[in-house]
Amino acid sequence: MIDPTGQPAAIEAPRTAAQAAHDGLDRAILVALRDMGASAPDRLAARVGASRASVLQRLRWLESCGSVVRQAIRHGVGRPRHLYDVTAEAQHSLPANYGGLATTLLESIAAVGGDELVEEVFRARRRLLGERIRARFAEALGPSPSLAERVRELAVIQDESGYLCRATLPDGIDGPLELREANCAILGAAAGHPAACRAEIQLFEEVLQARVTRVLHIAAGDRSCTYRIEAREA
Repeated sequence: MIDPTGQPAAIEAPRTAAQAAHDGLDRAILVALRDMGASAPDRLAARVGASRASVLQRLRWLESCGSVVRQAIRHGVGRPRHLYDVTAEAQHSLPANYGGLATTLLESIAAVGGDELVEEVFRARRRLLGERIRARFAEALGPSPSLAERVRELAVIQDESGYLCRATLPDGIDGPLELREANCAILGAAAGHPAACRAEIQLFEEVLQARVTRVLHIAAGDRSCTYRIEAREA
């Protein structure tokens, strides 16, 4: 991945088994709270099948992240009883099916207006994304960025959108630039609607003002969507 300065970004350390286990327990706690409502650590521990100490540790972490909120309930004399509940911010950590939603919406659009309406939807999406990307270029790169600068900034934008994207110069400093997306953030839509992939190439050509050739394609079974980018002949 390339950072906004055009330099290689730091690579995150691999997740450990303990970190993965914590993430799984955090998710189970949030799902349980969403289902049961405000609950004490003992009740949560029984629900998710973990020790009270482990659940309490993760609750404190989730509270510090803003995903859960704690409230004290008093019953007569003595120490108050603490209950935990999810916050609105926790919704992003709960199960979702955005890919299924996008695919169903496209199928509905096709049922209403056929392939031409689907094409029009992706053309409208391309125009909207193009405006946002050009505005980002203007803010980050100034009035006259080079092609390499535009490609590097586009890699940052795509990476922020979930494409696991990076830019490279595979054939030396004078060779064509390469944009590699290791993940397709719209794979569910792209698999059934070729218009999605055509729109992406057209978007890249428009915002980069360059010739863009796709050499690898996730939807065709490759490990990445990789694009060779070359300056247009004057």
